[in-house]
Amino acid sequence: MYSILVVDDSPMIVDVFVAMLERGGYNPFAAYGGRECLEMLKEVQPDLILLDIMMEPMDGWETLENIKTNPEFRDVPVMMLTAKQLTPGEAQEYGAYIEDYIMKPTTHRQLYDAIEYVLKRQERILAEVEEANSSGANPDRIEEFERLSKSVDVSKRLLTILESTYNLGDDHLDVSENISQAIKSMEMSISFQEERLIQLREDLKK
Repeated sequence: MYSILVVDDSPMIVDVFVAMLERGGYNPFAAYGGRECLEMLKEVQPDLILLDIMMEPMDGWETLENIKTNPEFRDVPVMMLTAKQLTPGEAQEYGAYIEDYIMKPTTHRQLYDAIEYVLKRQERILAEVEEANSSGANPDRIEEFERLSKSVDVSKRLLTILESTYNLGDDHLDVSENISQAIKSMEMSISFQEERLIQLREDLKK
C-alpha cells in the first residue's frame, strides 16, 4: 500500500483528499502547512507528496524548494495538487522538482490515475537504470538518462497544461508575446531533450 502525504493549509480540503485516498486504497498522512510537512518528513518518508501552492505563511513553492534541497528527503516524489493556474515561469523554474501538476477540483478517478502514472513511471525508470547498471554502462550516462527520462515526461505534461490554460490554438484570444515566447522556448527545450534521451537510450543498450 502506497503512503501519500497530503499538504494543504485548509483542514477541510485535507480531509476531503485523505478520504479520497483511503477510498482508493492508499495510506494517507496529513500536514496542514509547509512547515508541518517538513517536520513530518523527518519522521516518515511517504511514497508521494500531494502539495498545494497557495498556503500561508510558507507557500507550496517554498515548501517544494525546502524538500528538494534537503538530502534526507529530496528523493520523495512531489505532485502539485492546486487550484492555482500554472504559469510558464513556474513550469520552467520548478519543472525539474515536480512529478505532475493536477488542478483542483479533481475527481477520484483523475487523482488515482495521476498518482498511479507517477509511481509507475518512477518504477519503470528505476528498472531501466538497474538494467543499465548491471550491464556496466557509464555511470554518468546512466545518471543523465535517469534525469532526462523524468524531465522530458514532466515537461511535456506541463506544456500540455500551459497550452490548454492559454488556449494557444484559439486565434481569437490575445496571448501576450512573453507567454507565447516562453511556451515556444519550452517546446524547443523538450525537443532537444528528447533527442538526447533517444541517443542515451541507444548508447545504454550497446
